[in-house]
Amino acid sequence: MKLKRSERLIDMTQRLLTNPHTLISLTTFTELYHSAKSSISEDLAIIKKTFEQQGIGIIQTTSGAAGGVMYIPKIKKEEALDITAGFIKQLEDPARLLPGGYIYLSDLLSDPKTLRHIGRIIASAYEDTPIDVIMTVATKGVPLAQAVAEQLNKPFIIVRRDSKITEGSTVSINYVSGSSSRIEKMELSKRTLQSGSKVLIIDDFLKGGGTVNGMRSLIKEFDATAVDAVVFCEAATQEHQTDDFSSLVSLDKISTKDKIITASLGSFFTHKDFLL
Repeated sequence: MKLKRSERLIDMTQRLLTNPHTLISLTTFTELYHSAKSSISEDLAIIKKTFEQQGIGIIQTTSGAAGGVMYIPKIKKEEALDITAGFIKQLEDPARLLPGGYIYLSDLLSDPKTLRHIGRIIASAYEDTPIDVIMTVATKGVPLAQAVAEQLNKPFIIVRRDSKITEGSTVSINYVSGSSSRIEKMELSKRTLQSGSKVLIIDDFLKGGGTVNGMRSLIKEFDATAVDAVVFCEAATQEHQTDDFSSLVSLDKISTKDKIITASLGSFFTHKDFLL
C-alpha cells in the first residue's frame, strides 16, 4: 500500500530508531512504500536534519550498489551533562548510603528511562570505535550493559562468579577484589566470546577496581581485547587498582558517619567526544 509522505516519515523514523547501527538499503524503502528513490532521499534528508537539530542522532548514507542509510544514536553534550546532573542530585541523597561505603543504585538502574539515557550517553562516545561485544558482570551491571548494547546494536555477555550448568564448559580466573582484597573467582562460557573480539566493559559501580581488572584478565584468556571500560559511578574516595576506566559520576565523599554523599561529573566527560 502506497503511503502519504507524512505516513512514510513516521514509519521510516520508527524503523531507523529501532534498528541503530544497521545499514538499510534505499531499495528496501522504495519497495516497502512503493515510492521513487528520489522521494525516499528527500524523506531521509528531512529525518536527518530533524535528528541532528533535536540531538537524536546521525543519519549516515552510503552510496553505491551496497549502500544505504544507517541511524547512529548520538546525544548533544549539553543534554548529556544535564541528564547526568540529575543523576548526581539523586545520588547525593544520604538515604542511599549502605554499609561499607556502597550506594543504593537499584532504583536508578531498574528505571527504563534512566537506562535509555545512560545507554545513549555511553554509546554516543563509541560511534567510530570497533566493538564486537559488550561485557558486564552479574548481576547489577546487566541492565546497563543491555542498554548500551541496544544503542550500539551489539550483543552483550555476562561474566558470572559461579558457573551454571546451562553455560557448558567455562574459562575461569581468580582476581583480587578491590573493595575487600579477597581472592575471588569469575568465569565465562567458552562459547560466549570469540578469539580476536573487541570488548567494551560496562559496570554499575567501581569501588576498588578489582572487578574491572578481573574482566580485563578474563578477556585476555580468550585472546580478545578490552577496548575500554565505563562505569556508571566510581567511589573516588577509594584507592583504585586501575585507572584504565571512565565514569559518568564520581562519588567524591562518602561518609556513613556524617550521612554525607558528595558527587560530581566523572572522567567520561573529559575523555570522551560525543558532541553532535
